[in-house]
Amino acid sequence: MQRDRPVVLSIAGFDPSGGAGVLADMKTMEQLHVQGMAVLTASTIQTEDEFIQLEWLPLEFLLESISILLVRYPVRVVKIGVVRDAGFLQAIIEGVRNCSKDIIIVWDPVLVSSSGYTFFSKKDIKILESLATKIDLITPNYNEYLTLCASLDLEGYKNVLVKGGHRKNMLGTDVLIQSKTETAFLPTRKVLFEKHGSGCVLSSAIAAYLARGKTMKEACWCGKQYIEQFLNSSPSLLGKHNGIQ
Repeated sequence: MQRDRPVVLSIAGFDPSGGAGVLADMKTMEQLHVQGMAVLTASTIQTEDEFIQLEWLPLEFLLESISILLVRYPVRVVKIGVVRDAGFLQAIIEGVRNCSKDIIIVWDPVLVSSSGYTFFSKKDIKILESLATKIDLITPNYNEYLTLCASLDLEGYKNVLVKGGHRKNMLGTDVLIQSKTETAFLPTRKVLFEKHGSGCVLSSAIAAYLARGKTMKEACWCGKQYIEQFLNSSPSLLGKHNGIQ
């Protein structure tokens, strides 16, 4: 293991196109000089623009995989991507917290995939209230934020980064909500292209910067710089990870 690099664990799905999920997370983390590790929640059959099938991994297998890595390696941040349901998410978070109370947990709440596949039901979302104090940051897009707000009180969460890519007004402006304080991160360049897996890339970039010692605000701002460059890296739905320091 590279001991000069902080360790980040991604718990997410496998997308064979490499645009989203753990492959996208590992590409991002490598560019940002952290040691990325991964545990799969699911495996999919898909391309960047077509979703065909998903197969969930057994929860017991998943939890054992997480435990052995957290016991063996000095993981600083855990980033959670797509999960089967709220109970699945709860078991993962409790498994992480049983190994360490100090690990930073970032959850990118994939409620509906870009290809239209729905992962959560409304009744599942209500379970998330009990997890509020155990998650350090959630990173919903604007539509996901509205859906979550309709089901639970997000004020109980420590940090909520509302991504601005789906907003009709203030397009491209991300807002970090910390208790009753809001910090707006304005776009620094015009975004020319959309990308498959952009939410995965942003959340893993933020996780990487947190592992490197950035504050929450600093990590979210630096993550925004990374994702803007990624979005403009190519005209196709699959982006290039050129990296910024």
